[in-house]
Amino acid sequence: MHSKYINRTIIALCLSFLSFSVLAQNNSKSKYNNSSVYSGIEVGSKGVKMSMIEIGKNAQSTGAMTILKDTSVNTDFISFSDETFSATLNGLYGLYNTAINDYKIPANKIFTVISSGVKMQAEKDQKTEWIQKLIDAFRTKINEPNRDVEVVDVITEAQLSHLGIVPESRRYTTFLIDIGSGNTKGGFFPFGNSKDFKLFQLNWGTKSTANETVKRCEEDNTLVNFNKQLLRVLSAAENSEIIYAVNSSGAYPLSDNIAISGGIAWAIATLTHPEMIESPIVPVSFDEVRKFAELLYTNYNAVSAATLSKTEKNTADKEAILKAATTVHKVFDQKSLMAGTGLLLKIMRQFESAYATKYFYLIKNGQVGWVSAYVDQTIAK
Repeated sequence: MHSKYINRTIIALCLSFLSFSVLAQNNSKSKYNNSSVYSGIEVGSKGVKMSMIEIGKNAQSTGAMTILKDTSVNTDFISFSDETFSATLNGLYGLYNTAINDYKIPANKIFTVISSGVKMQAEKDQKTEWIQKLIDAFRTKINEPNRDVEVVDVITEAQLSHLGIVPESRRYTTFLIDIGSGNTKGGFFPFGNSKDFKLFQLNWGTKSTANETVKRCEEDNTLVNFNKQLLRVLSAAENSEIIYAVNSSGAYPLSDNIAISGGIAWAIATLTHPEMIESPIVPVSFDEVRKFAELLYTNYNAVSAATLSKTEKNTADKEAILKAATTVHKVFDQKSLMAGTGLLLKIMRQFESAYATKYFYLIKNGQVGWVSAYVDQTIAK
């Protein structure tokens, strides 16, 4: 599974994809220029994320957008408990202060937003008041009663994700799937322009899938029962939403490339292809991801940081693999990886065909894409 041989056609396509990729996928070390540095802070389903973005003129057309810093705090806001509310508020406040005090970014260059995943889960659980409660508490805490904290709807977030993640050269042949914690969204531009966007969305994400599975486990928390219940949850999601969502999107005949972003995409890319540790985009096949899913359940140690780093002889690469894989396992436990990978497989399965070749690309740093595009477009107005 970790072979260093990849089909030459896939390599060529991957290099093409990479060569035009906007810098939202790169943790660039370009010179810090405070006059053009902005911060985007997002409250997502799993936690609070902050991206520091250096933006040049015409960023979306020239690629003059550079991610200087990307950090997050896990708070599980969509559990909607007093504990997770406090953790989310403190995380939001802490990252805002970091931008202000540590990086000297003025308040008018800090954008604060609530993701569509939070909005959808709150509506599903009839907890929408928790969002306004968080916004009000944050405004009070930073003493900015008029601060704009936009609650982004799913189509806006999906469109921004595409603009922030997919390179312009492949904008009209790529279908984006962004698997978040609370939901999955994405889509494509069917008419050769960046205004008309066809939305793809599911009420399932990595965290919400895992949460629903845990609920079904009741008193039996064994891995065997979790896997049994997960298969039921995913089967129900496939039959009730996934098949219809993919078919109704119209993406199949129009999209050659399937780009997959979100935390689970980063995790799978890191653990399945440690030899590509420096690459922000990793091509995978359906079969590779299926085998990875089996390993997660039957031989979890095979994807541990120690095991993956052993296969690398170069010391620097070995250390990089060890560090990256360790980070993945801190963010996702075994059951979360199983849930997210299972959800991805159900989606990928709809694009498998004996008559057409679809190329799947895992985007490691895609989580900053929509926030970056949001900041860029807001500035341009």
